[in-house]
Amino acid sequence: MARSFSEREKGAIQKGLIAACQESWAQHGYKKTSVEELCKQAGISKGAFYLFFPSKESLFCEVLCSVQEQVLEAAGQAVEQRRDKSGILEAMKLIYQEYAKNSFLCHAGSGDYTALQNKLSEEQLGRLAALEERGKQLFLGQPHLELKVSQGLAVSAIYSLLMNVRNKDVLPCGHVEVFGFLAECLVEKLYQ
Repeated sequence: MARSFSEREKGAIQKGLIAACQESWAQHGYKKTSVEELCKQAGISKGAFYLFFPSKESLFCEVLCSVQEQVLEAAGQAVEQRRDKSGILEAMKLIYQEYAKNSFLCHAGSGDYTALQNKLSEEQLGRLAALEERGKQLFLGQPHLELKVSQGLAVSAIYSLLMNVRNKDVLPCGHVEVFGFLAECLVEKLYQ
């Protein structure tokens, strides 16, 4: 017979599963992260896992959306507090730092990420698409800033720069310093 959990226990276990998933995903990737290992870390049986999430993919989607929402919230606050190019620059730096900490955020084109996407429901994919659009609007939808280039070029340039986090271990200079330098140059080229 399955053990029942109090609401407090459920909340703690769910948080534990999310934290374990985030850590394992960053270190090992989606495919190599097992439900069994996550359950072991959370102190529950594999059968109990399904009381909290209907599938492994649901947990991963929750982690991805949760982290992206936190990142976008912090970046949005930076833009709102500094309603000029420095706010955009600060937002880019915040996002980059999160990408550096949570490598799964910057592997959208990888086979590992594609394997996850292929198992997500339309609703989950819609949730991810909405977050992606929110991220674009962070840089494009600021009424107090005017772009010098097309929106497509601006988004592509920002995305390309953020994705350089994948090269952080091969740069002869500190990657955060390099990103800051390039981001400053890019912001000057993109915005009036």
